[in-house]
Amino acid sequence: MKAIALALLLGAVATPAAAADISTHVLDLARGVGGEAVPVTLSKRADDGRWQKVGTATTDADGRVRSFKDAKSFDTGIYRLQFEMSRYPDSSASPFFPEITLTFRVTDKAGHYHVPVVVSPYGYSTYRGN
Repeated sequence: MKAIALALLLGAVATPAAAADISTHVLDLARGVGGEAVPVTLSKRADDGRWQKVGTATTDADGRVRSFKDAKSFDTGIYRLQFEMSRYPDSSASPFFPEITLTFRVTDKAGHYHVPVVVSPYGYSTYRGN
C-alpha cells in the first residue's frame, strides 16, 4: 500500500503543468508536396498588445513543424505564426506572398492546436487541423 501511495506521489510531482501544444504544416498545393525549409516564428500577444516571440523553427522535409521548443510557455491567449516564404521553394524564388501571418486564439491550455497553411503561387488558405 505504501508503494502505491509513493508511486502516485512521485507521478504527481513528475507530471509537468498542462500547456497548449502548437504545431503547423506548409503544404504546397501547386507542387503537391510539403513546404520544406520554411522559417516559422511563433509569437504571443502580450497584455500591452505587443508581440513577444516564443519560438522559432524551420519546416522539415515533410513541411512540418511538429512542435516549438518551449511548449510549457504556451498558455491561453492570442498567438501568431509568421511564415517566411521569400526564398521558398528555392533561393531564386520571388513569391507573390513573401510572408504569411496567421493569428489564432488558444482557449484550452491543455489542447492541441495544429494550424497549417496551404500555399499556391497566388493564394493561401488555413484551418484548424488535428
